[in-house]
Amino acid sequence: MTLCCLAPVLPAQITPAELQAAATPTADLSWWKHAVIYEIYPRSFQDSNGDGVGDLNGIRERLPYLQQLGVDAIWIAPMYPSPQVDFGYDVSNYTDVDPKYGSLAQFDELLAAARQHHIRIVLDMVLNHSSDQHPWFLESASSRTNPKADWYCWSDGKPGSGPNEHVGPHGSVVPPNNWISLFGGSAWEWSPTRQQFYYHKFYKQQPDLNWRNPAVEQAVFDAMRFWLDRGVAGFRLDAVPTLFEDVQLRDEPVTAPGRNAQGDPYVSDIYTNMLPEVHDVLRRMRAMLERYPGERILIGETYLPDTAELRKWYGGATHDELQLPMDTLVGFHAEGGAVNGQNVSLDLPHLRTTLTAMQTELGDNWPLLVFDNHDNPRSWDRFADGVHDAERARIIATILLTSRATALMYYGEELGMTTHTPTRVEDVRDPIGITGWPKEKGRDGERTPMQWTSGPQSGFSSNPRTWLPIGSGYETINVATEAADPHSLLHWYERLIELRRSNATMRNGGTIMLDSTNPNVLSYLRTAPRGSRPILISLNMSAQPQTLQLDLGPAGIHTTAIHTLLSDADALNSDTTLTGVTLPPFASWVAELQQRQ
Repeated sequence: MTLCCLAPVLPAQITPAELQAAATPTADLSWWKHAVIYEIYPRSFQDSNGDGVGDLNGIRERLPYLQQLGVDAIWIAPMYPSPQVDFGYDVSNYTDVDPKYGSLAQFDELLAAARQHHIRIVLDMVLNHSSDQHPWFLESASSRTNPKADWYCWSDGKPGSGPNEHVGPHGSVVPPNNWISLFGGSAWEWSPTRQQFYYHKFYKQQPDLNWRNPAVEQAVFDAMRFWLDRGVAGFRLDAVPTLFEDVQLRDEPVTAPGRNAQGDPYVSDIYTNMLPEVHDVLRRMRAMLERYPGERILIGETYLPDTAELRKWYGGATHDELQLPMDTLVGFHAEGGAVNGQNVSLDLPHLRTTLTAMQTELGDNWPLLVFDNHDNPRSWDRFADGVHDAERARIIATILLTSRATALMYYGEELGMTTHTPTRVEDVRDPIGITGWPKEKGRDGERTPMQWTSGPQSGFSSNPRTWLPIGSGYETINVATEAADPHSLLHWYERLIELRRSNATMRNGGTIMLDSTNPNVLSYLRTAPRGSRPILISLNMSAQPQTLQLDLGPAGIHTTAIHTLLSDADALNSDTTLTGVTLPPFASWVAELQQRQ
């Protein structure tokens, strides 16, 4: 297949060799390269005991639904014992289950039941910090000489007066630098017992572990082995780029005038994020996982500035770090809102550029594509325009599930669940919303309970006092209603996932971006493995009909005969030739070209 002639319509920095690699079908059968991974926020998925909070038995009850949807693995957000200050991301015991969610025995039952439904389980591993109630921290904070005294990041501070001033052994001291917590205020908290400050990148109840101490690495690796021995498929590594801090504790540079939503100065994070030492830890972690059978995986929470930086997290030429760092560059650029009355978040140039980069700039690494998670407003809202919301949601789903990438979903995404941000500060549960109100309203809106039925509490719980309120619109946006509607978003996801699983081209094909100067339509080709047919995906991202004019000759395609596999526009189902195909406004179209490769 000759591809170099496609180069003029793609970014100039992409080489013919990169294009060729992206277009080449894969023969790799690794399960995670073809998987649909489904994030479950355990508090919000299914309550089995009527306390208003989701739990492990609730997840087990819903495994048939997940199997029907086509999920290959579930990622469960932290379920470990925790004071729940940050709803599980403040871990007080890495080798048990919080009683609110169940027990170790119930986890083992869930794991066994998931296997019966052909679903793997991935756990969230919070590496950067623990709870301040973890025994490790309690011991570390008890004195400067105890065995775990150096397990966290401690500082005497520096002489001075002002905010966060304390009287230490040598007089008045303030934090050692200007580092800011993502939850607001100084990232340094005073410990009266030790007469020192400890560092917390996040909430003050989440002290950062000192990864420069080998004993910390050993303890965390032991905790991971505890779960690997039980049979989990791997881990999603929370905030993994933030494991290390500058040993000199230098001030972060100020990046802009003014104050952020928390009232803090705008500073960079060059001394607290993406330090090179983290890659050494990941290589050792990956080596540990490689000693287990069954292709255990490491997924990274990696909000990174560009694809070149993302590539580093795979481990370079040796591929010995993360198998799947998240590519958040494609899906999390949109914040919602309108310009001149029109939502611009469905940004075709951005999507084309980042998808092209994802396919060509990662070398032979495998992408992980994601549009939704528990930390961002739901994609329905971020990409909506108030008129074509359902069609836009189908476009996002189609990109997610037809791209050459592992697909990461978030519970309720397949229903079109929307964000329900609190309107009163007294209703906010998320700590970042409590400290940042009213400019920062927190993440409760994307964490509301899963919507199963149109009945009380939408089938999530028998308790009318659920931990977060059920989202408005649940009467129609729910599993039961959408399962009965063949035109629902739920069925769109099911059909895309089934196509992805059953069709060799969708599973193993390469990618060629097409018509790359078209301002209205995103088109790309999934190249066919030998004996299969190529598949064309075209997505109209405009409010006007668009007639396709695609030249497939450079991709080695010499037929215009097509067969529609999936479309949300009935008119396209009868088209048998590519010539003159017109996409209705915001239409999604997946068609097979009738030429075997």
